[in-house]
Amino acid sequence: MAENRNIVVKIGSALLANSDLLTPRFSFIQRLLEDVARLRNEGYNVILCSSGAVALGLKIVGETPESAGVSDKQAAAACGMPLLLNAYKQVGHEYGFEIAQVLLTLGDFEHHRRFLNTRNTVHRLLEAGVVPIVNENDTITTEEIRVGDNDRLAAKVAQMVGAKDFVILTCVDGLYDRNPDEPGAELVEEVRDVGEYMAATTGTSTLGTGGMTTKLKAANMAQEAGCMTYIANGEYERPLSAVLSGERRCTRCLPNPNPMSGMDGWIANRLQMAGSLEVPKDLADELAQDKRPIRREDIVAMDGDFTRGDVLHLYDSDGVERARGLSDFTSEEIRVMLVNPETPPEQLLGYKTKGEIIRANNLVMLENRHLLWDAPAGMTASS
Repeated sequence: MAENRNIVVKIGSALLANSDLLTPRFSFIQRLLEDVARLRNEGYNVILCSSGAVALGLKIVGETPESAGVSDKQAAAACGMPLLLNAYKQVGHEYGFEIAQVLLTLGDFEHHRRFLNTRNTVHRLLEAGVVPIVNENDTITTEEIRVGDNDRLAAKVAQMVGAKDFVILTCVDGLYDRNPDEPGAELVEEVRDVGEYMAATTGTSTLGTGGMTTKLKAANMAQEAGCMTYIANGEYERPLSAVLSGERRCTRCLPNPNPMSGMDGWIANRLQMAGSLEVPKDLADELAQDKRPIRREDIVAMDGDFTRGDVLHLYDSDGVERARGLSDFTSEEIRVMLVNPETPPEQLLGYKTKGEIIRANNLVMLENRHLLWDAPAGMTASS
């Protein structure tokens, strides 16, 4: 399987579900899978990241998009997923291919071993000629443990499989320089720095959980993996191939010409913040020139409850995020070391250790390549 032939496609709920009837839009699914078959015949592997399960199940549980709470949406996802997969399966058989369901949670992306296991499963499906249909497992996720939007989930899948093309199908032609309802709004056809347009992206659809903001965040993650992102309107014939061939206007978010390695990309591209550290600004500046380990004496403040191997966000004293890295300790172990600065780490923890909070080879400097996260409001001083 040639990885540079992988295409990841994210499909929004509004394209898949009738907003009034909350039933599958078979006309769209027909057009989509006809185009998937066309791309497969040209030698591409196509992975679909599909929303729609919650929307299709709402009527069954007697709720609407406006009235549904968390438990309602979990139940709706359980009811809607069979409807969604059955629609894909019926139409897929018309074009001679099988589909497979891959349900993921936040931990499948944030924990490296589970990330690799998931990648192996997706690769095996592609080798067998099966089209994976990926979605978050909304029946069991809560706000604390969920990805939250399928745009960023799809971007993580694109990173996972080394895709060169990532297509986000939505109900508008792409990114506009302001709210598209405003007079004079113009389509932005090419984007290098998504940060320049974040202020212009507000609002979500009735059925979906993400708006243009999450699409730009997803595009930024794909850019850093060396993947071209297309944000395009899915309400056309050949919704994929016409975009990829440049026949139809859309927004193209250009890949970084120097993409990160797989491991560095996994560390840098996060879906949730496990924890954070603050270090002096001069130290952060030094790290940008020459990486070295982060030790307990470097830490000014910390936030979060995390375990060994979680990714921590590193901030300077101005509150600017500068790096991300793997923690060698739990948050409790770090707190013990911080409040006992004169006692050797080995004596405090009861095992042999150098006391390096983040090792140099597990630290990734962001260097203005990523959308930066705001520092947590409750960061606690180390002393």
